[in-house]
Amino acid sequence: MDASSSCRRTLPADQVDLAVEVFRMLADATRVHLLWALIGRELPVGELASHVGKPVPSVSQHLAKLRMARLVATRREGVQIFYRLENDHVAQLVTDAVHNAEHAGPGVPGHHRSDRELRALHTEAGA
Repeated sequence: MDASSSCRRTLPADQVDLAVEVFRMLADATRVHLLWALIGRELPVGELASHVGKPVPSVSQHLAKLRMARLVATRREGVQIFYRLENDHVAQLVTDAVHNAEHAGPGVPGHHRSDRELRALHTEAGA
C-alpha cells in the first residue's frame, strides 16, 4: 500500500488511547531493554534483571507495568514466573524502534549488515 492508497479510516478513541499507552511504556530505557531481551524467548525475572543490570525489585515493577499494558504475558512454573512478549506485534514494534534508532548513528546500521559482519559485531559486543 503506497501513500496515495493508505488507510483513511478514523481510529476509535479507545484504540488511540491504548496506542499512546504503548508508546508511554516504550519511553523508558529499562523497559525497551526488557522487551528486546524477550524477543523470541521467555525468561524469569532474575535472568531479566541480570540481563539489564538492574535489581530484581526494579525489574519486577517495570514488568508489572508492561503486563498491565498487555505488552508481556506470564507463565508460572513452580515458584518461578516466566515472561514473554504478548504477541508478534510487540516484537515487531520494538524491533522497528531499535532499527529506526540505528539509522541515526554513524555507519551502516546493524540490521543492514551481512551475516558475517553481524557475527563479528556480536562477538565484539560480547568480548
